[in-house]
Amino acid sequence: MTVMSSNDIKYRRSPRISHLPQKHDDYEPLEVGFNGASFSGAVFNLSTTIVGAGIMALPSTVKQLGLIPGIIMILMGAALTETSIDMILRFGRASKTATYSGVVADSFGGFWRTLLQICIVINNLGMLIVYMIIIGDVLSGTWSDGVRHSGVMEEWFDEHWWTTRCSLLLFTTVFVFAPLISFKRVDSLRYTSALSVGLAVVFVAITAGVAVVKLIEGTIGMPRLMPEVVDQTSFWKLFTTVPIIVTAYICHHNVHPIENELKDHTHMKSIVRTSLTLCSSVYIATSFFGVLLFGDKTLDDVLANFDGDLGVPYSSLLDDVVRISYGVHLMLVFPIVFFSLRLNLDELLFPFATPIAYDNRRFFLITLALMGFIFLGANFVPDIWDAFQFTGATAAIAVGFIFPAAIALRDMHGIATKNDRRASWVLILLAVSSSTAAICSDIYSIFTSDSGIKS
Repeated sequence: MTVMSSNDIKYRRSPRISHLPQKHDDYEPLEVGFNGASFSGAVFNLSTTIVGAGIMALPSTVKQLGLIPGIIMILMGAALTETSIDMILRFGRASKTATYSGVVADSFGGFWRTLLQICIVINNLGMLIVYMIIIGDVLSGTWSDGVRHSGVMEEWFDEHWWTTRCSLLLFTTVFVFAPLISFKRVDSLRYTSALSVGLAVVFVAITAGVAVVKLIEGTIGMPRLMPEVVDQTSFWKLFTTVPIIVTAYICHHNVHPIENELKDHTHMKSIVRTSLTLCSSVYIATSFFGVLLFGDKTLDDVLANFDGDLGVPYSSLLDDVVRISYGVHLMLVFPIVFFSLRLNLDELLFPFATPIAYDNRRFFLITLALMGFIFLGANFVPDIWDAFQFTGATAAIAVGFIFPAAIALRDMHGIATKNDRRASWVLILLAVSSSTAAICSDIYSIFTSDSGIKS
């Protein structure tokens, strides 16, 4: 027979309460002198959650849609994201629940809470593996279509055992990720998040500067304003851009952890709006200047475009600055996404245990297991991009659009407005149609490429 201590009973949680203390004064402080997160710290943490790898995929998306529809879609994505976050926050307060999963459980029960947590875990794991793959590409290089693209460490120091992909990712894991993912409060990452946002702005500034110089010189022209639809396949392919835009704004899994640490919870709506405005500005600037600079040659990952001569003075230096700044940017995004991944996996596996912040052994073991899985995935899985596209069209859209809309339509507390219901139907219709089209297009592309290889 196990006897529970008073501390175990005190910190025992139900599925409705937060993975961490709901408010900074609910339990004994995890950090001495912590009096609650600031407005600016929360903005940087939420903005860093949003601006990850999406900044590299959006220029190609805008190229495919055309400049005008592309920018409209980015703005629409921000507006719909704000609406969906507002829904889960309002229904969370109505149900006295401090987690996204708790809001879903209040509306639909435990099965759907578990399904949401699985979606968040799948989405965040996929994102973090992709982040580590990109970091490896930047530092060590990669092969693409039989062509070797050298990483910055190989370019600077030639090939050695310590410039290999596995070694560099191991160093990054031990000396960068390990210290940053050891924090038990999301607010502890506010300074690295601010630096991460700053590095994203550096990328935008360099892209804009090079584009303006070449535009003045007359070596580039204006990009295509509208999409180029030549057949049925190209028409349906336009729908595959929606999951990319939705994934670029996914931050719902970190909204409640950030709110729970605030000094004043009433500021959360302004924090969300400020973060989305900042991120939308970065996305629009990146997309506009990226497509302006590279035109129809804009690659799916625009970072790959910075692997040659840009046609301006100090081109090689600018290429290195862009790649290094973006690589470090992803290193600093990693812990903020990992934070919510660990919390949701812990609640999924141990729904009635004490909060993970108060159980050092469980905190360490889950952290170690997740980092080991991500490291192995980034090093030894040959190609996860197709799988990542599927998760973007399913798990990400479910987390960002379907679950918030379903909560508002269910309206367990009678607080949904007519605008909430209209917005919910728009979210669901857009999510289902775009997901279906994106999945079908991805399957068609896979079978087409396989047929091409066999023939």
